[in-house]
Amino acid sequence: MQSLIITVIGKDKPGIVDAIAKKVYQQNGNWLSSSFAHMAGMFTGFVEVQVSEDSMDELVTAVGKIPDLDVHSIAVTTSPTELRNTLTIDVMGNDKPGIVQELTGIFNQFNLNIVSFESRCESAPAWGSLMFKARAVIAVPDDFDEAALQSALENRSNDLVVDISSGK
Repeated sequence: MQSLIITVIGKDKPGIVDAIAKKVYQQNGNWLSSSFAHMAGMFTGFVEVQVSEDSMDELVTAVGKIPDLDVHSIAVTTSPTELRNTLTIDVMGNDKPGIVQELTGIFNQFNLNIVSFESRCESAPAWGSLMFKARAVIAVPDDFDEAALQSALENRSNDLVVDISSGK
């Protein structure tokens, strides 16, 4: 069996994930993990499947025949690495241009790998502006100083609220 990452994007409509799942099942694939989202009227996401090498091209072709989807794929030849230590970082503050670059720049300064990153802006009528919210899961070494990271994030902007929690 070979691991395959399939990415999709297209106009959002009901049944897309079900259609992809049926194609994976029809090709005797095993659905390992996925992440899908609705953004600005579009459906986007990716799925990791295990499928026989003989069925890889057929699977990608079958998923590509789902109407209105743009599909890409890549075979994964490396074995997955287990993440020993992760931190979940929740950030909230007034929205402004450059906030994601500021956050990711700090992660980069600490040489941290982003495992997942989600962000959104929400209306905050009481504040009179948009509220930026983000959640990042990052891989950290065993002896990582969480307090130093929290301080660096909070010092970047005086209106950011940062909450860091440990994970495994």
